[in-house]
Amino acid sequence: MAKREFDDAIEELDERVVHIARTAKVVKGGRRFSFRALVVVGDNNGSVGIGVGKAREVPEAIRKASERARRSMKKIPLIGTTIPHEITARQSGAQVFLKPASPGTGVIAGGGVRAVVEAAGIRDILTKSQGSANILNVVKATMKGLTQMQDPVEVAQQRGVPLKRVQPFWSRHHD
Repeated sequence: MAKREFDDAIEELDERVVHIARTAKVVKGGRRFSFRALVVVGDNNGSVGIGVGKAREVPEAIRKASERARRSMKKIPLIGTTIPHEITARQSGAQVFLKPASPGTGVIAGGGVRAVVEAAGIRDILTKSQGSANILNVVKATMKGLTQMQDPVEVAQQRGVPLKRVQPFWSRHHD
């Protein structure tokens, strides 16, 4: 019974294949091709993970990447439909800037960044990807930025100020 509940939980995850690359190894008889897949998995509720899988066949590479992404899932603090604060993250030559946006803005992001933030359940965000366009590094930089997010409740406690002081301006005016 517990196994079945676990399987049901797996089925609810949002799985996106972000990139598939064909690689070639030169051997005596010619070239031997294999594939690398980059997969993003999220629950649309603040948890997201990325995985890379390599295999001789595309479906096998995707399966491996998906499995690794599920194992690497991390929880991200959210405020409603956006992130708590601005952050810039780097991975090799790729730099990604993430900025919270007011409700109704939507996801303003390109390719790999969009896949990660949408799988995490973020519906309103402004992003800018700079430097290298290498999709693997862009996705890793996005994950790095999201995992470095600080929970607004913890920040308020550390600073000794009310929660409203550390929240974005559009969430303060409702009361």
